[in-house]
Amino acid sequence: MSIRLKIASFWLPDFILKKDLNIVAKNTIEGLNNVLKEYAPEKKKQINKEDIILRGTLEERRAIMANAHNRRVKALIEELGYEDAIKFGRKTMFDVGYQLGQDARRRLGVGADFKDLEAAAKIMYRILGIEFKIENKDENVIMIVNRCALSKYYTREACMVLSAADEGVVRGLNENLDMQFKERITDGASECIACINEVKR
Repeated sequence: MSIRLKIASFWLPDFILKKDLNIVAKNTIEGLNNVLKEYAPEKKKQINKEDIILRGTLEERRAIMANAHNRRVKALIEELGYEDAIKFGRKTMFDVGYQLGQDARRRLGVGADFKDLEAAAKIMYRILGIEFKIENKDENVIMIVNRCALSKYYTREACMVLSAADEGVVRGLNENLDMQFKERITDGASECIACINEVKR
């Protein structure tokens, strides 16, 4: 494990968490705006009138970001219908997450070891107010999210779209691993469950 990754695992001051949350918000909102621009330009014009500024505590900033996501996913569904909105939204969010994961891998010096992935994911999830643990069940690696600050703000549909960014982040952190959510708190589950497997080549 790199020195940078070790330090970030133990010490991340509030101002860095806020700065990194701003980066996540900017990239994910911009990604959804691009989908709207391509498939729902009139909705994009309406949403463009919003002035999104993340301010306040980390929790307040997370709420502002999540509500911006909600509005954009809702606009996509209204324009494209449920299935296409989820499909196009998830594809774009996976790509955004993948880029964020690659950036974090370079910045933190994340290696190929699974422990590096877990440490880096915990750092990135701390920014979002998410806590998880990793378990091995029947030879499968399972991520269990027992606390998600965003789940109290997200609609079911927004969570389905934005969770693809999480899946992209894992791929960006480690090209050999794939993560897929099977259960979500926003669907009524007590915890989010995701399976982490080797990428099938």
